[in-house]
Amino acid sequence: MEKVKITINNNGSIRIEGEVELYDGSGNKFELGDKKIFSLCRCGLSNKKPFCDGSHKGNFVHECQAWDLTK
Repeated sequence: MEKVKITINNNGSIRIEGEVELYDGSGNKFELGDKKIFSLCRCGLSNKKPFCDGSHKGNFVHECQAWDLTK
């Protein structure tokens, strides 16, 4: 199984690349079809939550830098 790549975009969404299953808080599965690349909303402004619709552009500022969780 290939690893899934998750990228936290600066001032934007969370990009998911790879084959995943996505569920809501009640355990209902989102039907993604054959999509293997999509973005999740991180700003809370999307009209298609949990998916990103680009509403963050110019309205959300957050620079994300990786750090070591093992420390």
